[in-house]
Amino acid sequence: MKDARDVIKRPVITENSADLMAEKKYTFEVNPKANKTEIKDAVETIFGVKVLKVNTMNVKGKFKRMGRYGGYRSDRKKAIVQLSEDSKELDFFEA
Repeated sequence: MKDARDVIKRPVITENSADLMAEKKYTFEVNPKANKTEIKDAVETIFGVKVLKVNTMNVKGKFKRMGRYGGYRSDRKKAIVQLSEDSKELDFFEA
């Protein structure tokens, strides 16, 4: 991966991920070909924080129907990144 913005696509904001933010764990949707070290380096360069641990998971696309036609959503990869205690918190909701 060349650029850090190519590795991290977007933050995942759900109720579960919001609860994890209290423990300094943040969830991102990442490039499916990215590995843990690339994700760690990308988060550190974009946000300027220290990353302790990265957990990744591959999420299969769900089957969805539109009338009589059916198809699958695209597969994706999620990463849960744990920051160190002295790192600043990430704020996704600032304008």
